[in-house]
Amino acid sequence: MDLGLTIFPTDQTIEPVELGRLAEEMGFASLWFPEHSHIPTDRTTPWGGREGAPPLPEFYWRTYDQFVALGAVAATTERIRLGTGICLVSQRDPIWTAKEVASVDRLSGGRFRFGVGYGWNVEEMEDHGRPYGTRRARLRESILAMKALWTEEEAAFDGEQVTLSPSWAWPKPTQQPHPPVILGGAVGPKTAAHIAEFCDGWMPIGGRYPLDAGWDQIVTACEAVDRDPASLWLGVFGCKPDPAVLDKLAGQGVVEAVFALPQGPRDEVLKALDDLAPLLER
Repeated sequence: MDLGLTIFPTDQTIEPVELGRLAEEMGFASLWFPEHSHIPTDRTTPWGGREGAPPLPEFYWRTYDQFVALGAVAATTERIRLGTGICLVSQRDPIWTAKEVASVDRLSGGRFRFGVGYGWNVEEMEDHGRPYGTRRARLRESILAMKALWTEEEAAFDGEQVTLSPSWAWPKPTQQPHPPVILGGAVGPKTAAHIAEFCDGWMPIGGRYPLDAGWDQIVTACEAVDRDPASLWLGVFGCKPDPAVLDKLAGQGVVEAVFALPQGPRDEVLKALDDLAPLLER
């Protein structure tokens, strides 16, 4: 099992470049950055879309642009894999996003992983002109359009949410046919079908969703489209740094566990890294 890290990269905690270098030197396999473009102050959507959730922490609206931050880390590291954890595809322009994904993948030497999610913040999406009810369909069509841009010399796409006239787009990603597309979040029948259709893996938040039950739905969805579920990658975000938990996850087929770092000042993050070091040695 590989071990990775995730943190909201902001102006109030350790800088992304320093964290990337330290994580690579320590032997972590990956570093993942989430994103939010902004957080509307007049917001009724609860944190994560979960009723009764506590107030949204400040770091949600202080996050660096994830592709800029990952590009900076890519330029100053050599081995560590870099991922979006997650990218809010449904509120983004897919043509620009395809360009950003391909750019980071090439500049990193093929170390990029494209973690994506449907999103939960209704007001944030509306400010981007994206109705909340279309987020699943828009993510699906956006990914399909991006795959065309990454793999075809003259790419085109004609969907209900996304259209692309015959176009040239370079650079193409280093990884072939494209960087892995990994969907986060809970799994129901529709999400399972999306993973089977156009994703390369699933990466839910640890402890929030039943892993075995979700995976069983993905297997069923794969069988429905004649896809081998063994071709999918399985990871866990926000994993508890406990050897017993890691052993259990390994037995469930998890190949990468990602630990969430604290959002405090630099010294607090450095201490957390030191606390995680024994798990790497193990």
